[in-house]
Amino acid sequence: MTMRDVLSSFREINSKYHMFHAVTGDADPGDAAFLFSAKDNLTSADMETCSGSRILEGYRPAFDAESIARMRAAGGKLIGKCNMDEFGFGTFSVNSGLEIPRNPYDPERSCGGSSGGSACAAAVFEDHVSLGVSTGGSICCPASFCGIYGIAPTYGRVSRYGLIDYGNSLDKIGVLSARAGDMRKYIHMISGRDPKDPTSCAQPELKDTGRKLKSAAVPKDGTEGLSADVKDAFDRSLEKLKSMGIDVETVEMPSLKYAMPAYYVLATSEASTNLARYVGMRYGRQRGDLSLRFDDYFSSFRSEYFGEEAKRRILLGTYTRMAGFRDRYYAKALRVRQSVIADYKSVFSRFDAVLTPTMPFTAPRFGEISGMSALDAYKADYLTVPANLAGTPHLSVPCGYDRNGMPIGMQFVADHWNEEVLFDAAESWEKGFEMVKPEVKV
Repeated sequence: MTMRDVLSSFREINSKYHMFHAVTGDADPGDAAFLFSAKDNLTSADMETCSGSRILEGYRPAFDAESIARMRAAGGKLIGKCNMDEFGFGTFSVNSGLEIPRNPYDPERSCGGSSGGSACAAAVFEDHVSLGVSTGGSICCPASFCGIYGIAPTYGRVSRYGLIDYGNSLDKIGVLSARAGDMRKYIHMISGRDPKDPTSCAQPELKDTGRKLKSAAVPKDGTEGLSADVKDAFDRSLEKLKSMGIDVETVEMPSLKYAMPAYYVLATSEASTNLARYVGMRYGRQRGDLSLRFDDYFSSFRSEYFGEEAKRRILLGTYTRMAGFRDRYYAKALRVRQSVIADYKSVFSRFDAVLTPTMPFTAPRFGEISGMSALDAYKADYLTVPANLAGTPHLSVPCGYDRNGMPIGMQFVADHWNEEVLFDAAESWEKGFEMVKPEVKV
């Protein structure tokens, strides 16, 4: 399918799968070298940017996010902004205030979250790459559910300038694609120092070749709580890795069980602070009752336009930062984060990567998701949260399919700044894995 074919058909395809919130009006690729899409929390000067929230409807940024700007500078053409959970708050992309993306393998199932639309676009369109953002698993989770490759690089590797933040100390911009080689190609394209984002300025050079995957550690806790299909696919994948000459051993990583509660304390604390700026006066919607007092205006506006999950995380994050509770929750969560990092460092002194399934189950149906409690949904991320909390680079590869034909993912985690290990792992794995692409019907 040529780029012109994609541009002529993608609106029709989008009407079924709802991967895009905003799309380009240009049907001519011109001299573009490639087409790409981006998660809707990355600002773009030529398209509305809502971060999945009704409170930002109508917001048209005056500038591109640095990652989008670098993709354009390399010859890319942005064709759409991808639907997502509101401000990144979710595992299934059902918390969107706008449209909910549909899984290309089964439209009655979730794409994963919060970069669900990005994963769907990468799975549906041939030779397509999409920018995603990961806070607690928001790249690897949808990559697993949609049967593609997805990489979240080391925290600080890619500039966050132009990102509508969820959690400032956690957010990482990465890449999703149906081709393993795109992980290397596009991470190189968007990475590098940016004076507009100081967190990007201390990074070492991104290597193209170097340390290869020769050994992998499987945390004992990382193989518990899996569905039968995921466990079977993961066990078979481990045997395949061993046949490829990779040493695979089981290890103890005791701090990982505490990563989930620590993550939600830190992430919601940062999120509640970030969302304080949305008061109906600066960005997006500004049609409130100006005769009200400021506090009343502020409260009525946020009550109407924030979704239920956004409100829940504002309340939780505000509570954990309150005087009298900060030391009990927030400060303790910071100490847990250091313990998680120490556990990873200990393993990386002996192994090239840490290996787990990406998600404990395959993409659930929307009816199943509606029956989950908020806590059940949070727990679904227990395999992806630790690497995000530690800021280490991690990547999901497709490793099998369940009895319903839904994809299963396997996650590799490498040491800080060692993305080349993940590039090698993905490309080596792709050579021996037979991907089953979704049948896209319109």
